[in-house]
Amino acid sequence: MSGATPIGPNPFLWFDFGGVLSPSLPDLFGRYERETGIPVATLQRAIAAVGAEYRLPPLAPIELALLDERTWVRKLHAAIRSWDPELDLSRSEPDFGRQWFAGHVVNAKIRDLVVELADAGLRVGVLSNNVVEWEPYWRPMIGLDDVVTDLVDSCKVGFRKPDPEIFALAAERNGLDPRECLLVDDLAENCRAAERAGWTAIRFDDTDQAIRDVRAAVAARSPA
Repeated sequence: MSGATPIGPNPFLWFDFGGVLSPSLPDLFGRYERETGIPVATLQRAIAAVGAEYRLPPLAPIELALLDERTWVRKLHAAIRSWDPELDLSRSEPDFGRQWFAGHVVNAKIRDLVVELADAGLRVGVLSNNVVEWEPYWRPMIGLDDVVTDLVDSCKVGFRKPDPEIFALAAERNGLDPRECLLVDDLAENCRAAERAGWTAIRFDDTDQAIRDVRAAVAARSPA
């Protein structure tokens, strides 16, 4: 998915973490099931139940830092026990992020693309819905602190994709016209929200497709 008009001559390219720079979400969920014995569908149902408790989307309470990781995990476990009291939860650790990211590595091709774009003089950043306690795991995983111009993290700014405020904040604090911004994200709702904010968006379906689409968008950017 891409915007109807080219990005500006000096674009700022924003990359999502989860599902773009990270392994795919099915890979993350699948490994967690193998590590803990909690079926993917059960974990997803519990995440949704905790979100509903706050009248928010599934991960929003923890991605907005409304509760800490260990409280969130306790709530997940309580929800699961209410449906399946016989399910063994002993392998699911309170430090969810450490266990969730263990053994995973960055999507190397996308990371290489980010570095390539930065080396070419373009501004790049990370725009992510993420969790306070997970930062020690995901930021070293991607290893882009010395490459990106900015990193906008939902748990630190108080807004999350697809809320329009996070796109406005990302543009404003970098002195950008929205038309200069391009988002690469694996979720269609986030791409649609970015486009409503005046950005260009590329839906990440797979690595090679996303790389082709980003390079094409950069090549087609409007003249100064």
